[in-house]
Amino acid sequence: MPEDLFAAAAEQRLAASAPLAARMRPRRLAEVVGQEHLLGTGRPLRALIEADKLSSVILWGPPGTGKTTLARLIAGATTRDFVPLSAVTAGVKDVREAVERSRRVLGEQARGTILFLDEVHRFNKAQQDALLPAVEDGTLTLIGATTENPFFSVNSPLLSRSTLFRLEPLGPDDLRTVVRRALGAEDAAATDDAVDLLVNLVDGDARAVLTSLEVAIALAGDGPVEVSTVEAARSTRAVRYGDDEHYDIVSAFIKSIRGSDVDAGLYWLARMLAAGEDARYVARRLVILASEDVGMADPTALLVADAAARAVEVVGLPEAQLNLAQAVVHLAGAPKSNRVTVALAAARRDVEELPAGRVPPHLRDAHYPGASRLGHGSGYRYPHDDPSGWVEQVYRPEHLEGRRYYEPSSHGREAGWGKWRAPGGGTGPGGTGPRGTGPGGDGPASGGALGGGEQE
Repeated sequence: MPEDLFAAAAEQRLAASAPLAARMRPRRLAEVVGQEHLLGTGRPLRALIEADKLSSVILWGPPGTGKTTLARLIAGATTRDFVPLSAVTAGVKDVREAVERSRRVLGEQARGTILFLDEVHRFNKAQQDALLPAVEDGTLTLIGATTENPFFSVNSPLLSRSTLFRLEPLGPDDLRTVVRRALGAEDAAATDDAVDLLVNLVDGDARAVLTSLEVAIALAGDGPVEVSTVEAARSTRAVRYGDDEHYDIVSAFIKSIRGSDVDAGLYWLARMLAAGEDARYVARRLVILASEDVGMADPTALLVADAAARAVEVVGLPEAQLNLAQAVVHLAGAPKSNRVTVALAAARRDVEELPAGRVPPHLRDAHYPGASRLGHGSGYRYPHDDPSGWVEQVYRPEHLEGRRYYEPSSHGREAGWGKWRAPGGGTGPGGTGPRGTGPGGDGPASGGALGGGEQE
């Protein structure tokens, strides 16, 4: 009995002195903020938890999105035995002991077992293989949590026997809700600007916002948490700007890269990130620019920009700022061409202003029964049957033949694309031009190819 009393007292003291993020951890599903796509009314993960019918799952998401919280909620809701392990400290021996325990509980109590494995990507192949038979035969149900792409870090057999649920970074409104709840729990106050700054600095990470808030509350003493307090708590100077300046800075960012000024592009990138600009927004702008302002002068530019955007999703800030910076350097230093943008705008004008015209019969779909009786596909010449890989034939409505949209520039790799244009506006056999090595420019982009949107 005394040991039980001491253990209970120790737990109470630990709970009282635990970090704010631990004390604010939701105790019920209804208290969870965010992840509506999984936990909203009638959504899949919520239904499985409430019915206690959860099968093996992998929870994949950035830090601070609720993976461990969900596992704890499942532990409280399930009638099954719950065994938590961390892949950072556990080994094959621990896995085998968990499997043996689950078999014993199943035989003695007719209860299943849920094994929560945090940081599952830290397990090597042998450790993951040790889990597989028990997961496969239902001896235990696995809940794996990972910040890494499970298609790269979790064995295919284990992944195929689990349902993958992807958790998203918390949105600004969700984070504000988390902060307001914590302020109420701590009987503290904060200015709206301070809350906004906290939210903008953590990239969707609820744990990080609560950790920063806890330090800020301590620094504020009896007063409210203010912007200066948050800056001190984060050891950073807040670079803020309003909506109007947001568009000005983004415009400067795009125009600096378009103008091949690497250092200016990096400066505006650093300034946007310091102000808490959404890294996904920055990445999206770079992907657009890769086609709008670099285009075929350097076809790899789009690959680099897309890779940076994917890194933002998988890695997150602060590390992903390196991927964004690499994309900025590549795009700014690449030869420039807006010919893809201009070509699309010209094609759209013809679509909007000229008669549409019918698809030439030889280009129509000839795969369904009866198509040949309609003459569909008749006369079509398959280019690969020709030794040159090209045949001369009409590819547009007759009244549009000869209208030219894409005019390759002489910059970078685009210079060679002109050699593939056949007489009359089609394409024909030819060679590729020399790879460009320096920046170039085709003048300002038309800005009309996409019909608005986020262009500058």
